[in-house]
Amino acid sequence: MSRVGKKPVSVPSGVTATVNGQTVKMKGSKGELQFVVPSLVNVALDNGAITVEPKNQSKEARSLWGTSRAQVANLVEGVAKGFEKRLEITGVGYRAAMAGKALKLSLGYSHDIEYEIPAGITITTPKPTEIVIAGIDRQRVGQVAAEIRDYRGPEPYKGKGVKYAGEFIFRKEGKKK
Repeated sequence: MSRVGKKPVSVPSGVTATVNGQTVKMKGSKGELQFVVPSLVNVALDNGAITVEPKNQSKEARSLWGTSRAQVANLVEGVAKGFEKRLEITGVGYRAAMAGKALKLSLGYSHDIEYEIPAGITITTPKPTEIVIAGIDRQRVGQVAAEIRDYRGPEPYKGKGVKYAGEFIFRKEGKKK
């Protein structure tokens, strides 16, 4: 039994939810999102709450049960509040700045990296060593953060590179003579 799947997703005021077959649509102050629930899972809207249940007790249906419920909950939170990821840049000369509609990263390479910002995502740089990625779709915000982090991930010896805010980097000791 899925502990996550059992809980109904409550729809807060200011958010309108519609369930049409297997499609769940959410509309809120931040925007509009939709999710198509897999065919092995039933979804229903009752008294301002969305319930998700498996159609049968197969392993695949039970595994999609909690996932589908979490996806619907992310839709509700996204259109109501939005999502945000913070990245920190560590290293001498490493910095980020906005250049029009692109993010310009100086990460110790012979050239600067220009990252084109996808639609639906906003990126700000409050400090040259901090990047804030915001949007209503949790998956896209996380994907953009992962792509930026991938340009120069944190290395274990000095901790230089791009890391998530609050991420712990396991440090290694250098060579010994």
